[in-house]
Amino acid sequence: MLTSYLDQIRAHADAERAVEMAAYHKVARTYLGVANPVLNDLSRDWRRALDLPDRLALADALWQSDIHEARVTAAKLLTQARIRPDVAVWDLLQGWLPDFDAWAIADHAAMAMQKRLVADPARLDQVEHWTRSDHMWTRRAALVATLPWAKMSNPKPADTAARDRILGWAAGYVPDRDWFIQKAVAWWLRDHSKHDPEAVRVFLAEHGPAMKAFARKEAGKYLKTQLE
Repeated sequence: MLTSYLDQIRAHADAERAVEMAAYHKVARTYLGVANPVLNDLSRDWRRALDLPDRLALADALWQSDIHEARVTAAKLLTQARIRPDVAVWDLLQGWLPDFDAWAIADHAAMAMQKRLVADPARLDQVEHWTRSDHMWTRRAALVATLPWAKMSNPKPADTAARDRILGWAAGYVPDRDWFIQKAVAWWLRDHSKHDPEAVRVFLAEHGPAMKAFARKEAGKYLKTQLE
């Protein structure tokens, strides 16, 4: 089963692009040099053709191959708003967390996680455990996977409570000097500033001085425009 799907990805391989990708991502694994729009098309067609059990089996097999494009496609296979039942999907996505080691793969998986968290916000209780992980990429995923709450313009009371909870996680990350963690905090705040600039101003007033300069600047990027 897996071979035929990998062959479909490999049919679009570009050796020169693969070398560039390996140098860019800086993680030792196989890169095929397949462009993201191609993976979008393949995953869309496979989602339509496969029932959920087969899609889960394929996603897991693609992930376990440890090929860059296969892992990205595995995440795309599970990035869908409406999946019922979705417990097995959520469990599989969580099972991938320890394997996160590069931003592109981690972010594609986090986009699938976003859909499952919006579908069942009670899962934020599980995400909170990620914030205490020894694995940097798992801690980072807690913010990337919860970005939908940063982008809500008219949140319901429960969403406001969730947003404040996530901002608390972000505040707890401020002392962490890892670039990817600081970037994730800045990303969350930057997106949130488009919808609730005052909340971001309050956050930066309290925690901004302790953030790395690049993260503080990124977090306030749109606030500057609003003040002009």
